[in-house]
Amino acid sequence: MPFEKITVTSEYKNITPVSKKIREFLLAQQVSEQFCNEIEICLMEALNNVIKHAYEEESGKSIYIYFSMIDDSVEVNIIDTGIARVNTEKPKLNFDPDDINTVPESGMGLYIIDSLMDSTEYITNNGVNTFKLIKKITS
Repeated sequence: MPFEKITVTSEYKNITPVSKKIREFLLAQQVSEQFCNEIEICLMEALNNVIKHAYEEESGKSIYIYFSMIDDSVEVNIIDTGIARVNTEKPKLNFDPDDINTVPESGMGLYIIDSLMDSTEYITNNGVNTFKLIKKITS
């Protein structure tokens, strides 16, 4: 089972190197460009959320990212010790497409993640938050 772990601190500048690292990992596993793009987008959105919401943009806090190939799926686990998400319901996007003023200003990231991934799970336990993302890789 191919596996990789990355630890970064809670600065936005660290998101791009992590996304490059997961792309390299996925391409080495012969994952298609389309699936690489989808997984990379979701990882970047999730890391943005950890920095912005869990750590309230406080730098220097640890974020642990584990990614692995398990059979025909990619699993990404993002772990932090920041403020836990309160609302863990699956996000819904409710707005009037004919009225630009009704487009939500936040919450789009979780909607994108939930739309692109096959499975997501958020668990918080003893001050440790884990956001698991799973994407099935098909030819």
